[in-house]
Formats: sequence, C-alpha cells, structure tokens
Amino acid sequence: MTDALISGGAAIIVCVISNYFQNKKTTALMEYKIDQLTKKVDLHNNAISRLYNVETRLGIDEEKIKVANHRIDDLEKQL
Repeated sequence: MTDALISGGAAIIVCVISNYFQNKKTTALMEYKIDQLTKKVDLHNNAISRLYNVETRLGIDEEKIKVANHRIDDLEKQL
C-alpha cells in the first residue's frame, strides 16, 4: 500500500511540474502573440491618422484650387 501511495504521490508531483512548465510556455507564447498584435494595431492606427491628415490637406488644397479658379475667371472677365 505504501508503494502505491509513493507512486501516486510521485505521479502527482510530476504532473504538477509538467503542467507548470507547459503553462509557462503557453503564457510566453500568448504574450508574444499579443505583442505582435499590438504592433499591428499601432501600425493600423498610425495609417488611419496619416490618412486623416492627407484627407484634411486634400480638402484645403481643393478649396485653394476653387479660389484660384474663381480669381482666374474674374481676371478673364476683366480682360
């Protein structure tokens, strides 16, 4: 009976140690994947921000073109 208890206790200890190291590896992998995903999200957010700035400048440039065309029309009418 003592042999069975010793064998059972040893098996439980081995299982606990094995689970600990497997959990540690899984946690490290999850942290790595989360870091990679965070980098992708940062790149995406940066792209959205840059696109917003380009669209804002494009709107300003379009307004400047309208004003310039209006001035050209006024000058042509004066001639």
